Amino acid sequence: MDFQPDSSQLAKAQSFKSLHERSGIFVVPNPWDAGSAKMLQSIGFEALATTSAGLAFSLAKADGEGSVTLQEALGNARSIVSATNIPVSADLENGYGIDPEVCAETILLAARAGLAGGSIEDTTGRPEYPILPFDLSVERVKAAVKAAKSLPFPFMLTARAENLIYGRPDLKDTIKRLEAFADAGADVLFAPGIKTPHEIALVVKAVAPRPVSIVMGLNNCDLSLNQLEDLGVKRVSLGSSLARAAYSAFINGAKEIFQHGTFNFAGNAISYAEINKLFK
Repeated sequence: MDFQPDSSQLAKAQSFKSLHERSGIFVVPNPWDAGSAKMLQSIGFEALATTSAGLAFSLAKADGEGSVTLQEALGNARSIVSATNIPVSADLENGYGIDPEVCAETILLAARAGLAGGSIEDTTGRPEYPILPFDLSVERVKAAVKAAKSLPFPFMLTARAENLIYGRPDLKDTIKRLEAFADAGADVLFAPGIKTPHEIALVVKAVAPRPVSIVMGLNNCDLSLNQLEDLGVKRVSLGSSLARAAYSAFINGAKEIFQHGTFNFAGNAISYAEINKLFK
């Protein structure tokens, strides 16, 4: 792909890489549209990551099994990139195809959309057999890495091992996959579903010195940011949790009106003026 990023994308990409290289932990919250992205930037976060579930909900779709198309995901990513001036990484699901070549092409298209990074899962999109075979999963990461390395800027590729959130509580295989993904050149390793200090420490040790990303807000893990940093975690994302929190307030407010005829929900809302000011 003949692609030359502009100076803004180059700066964002280098900034995102630097966040993974500096000392300490950082959070990449997950906006679902341009407005929520701009709000998160205004709070002070240094990078953002898209959420496939949050996007799916906003499109009146259920998450998973390819319900959101590549075109929709990249369109959402472009709007978030355009609304902010900090790095954005994308949830690229399973690369929108099984073949390694498709994963590679998805990475190149993500770069063209202005992104500074993206993640690839080892999932099939088929509920009856959700996780791809080990060897194929590694080949897909290798192809994605090759595509990322061909770009004229650092594109931070995150490789995800999905066993634990697809009903396969096989930590040994999950770590084996993460180690292989690291050896294949993935920049960041991620296994959603690990949540105990012991599991997190095992993963961090297995792929060191590569950075590990952990998702919070999706399970019963109550570790703090400081505790995660002490365990060696580099990056924390939030998945759909912020989108669900926003929709929860919306649904609960609507239910109050419909079921009780009262409007108390509005008393806890941020003022019109404060939100409006964010977009001026």
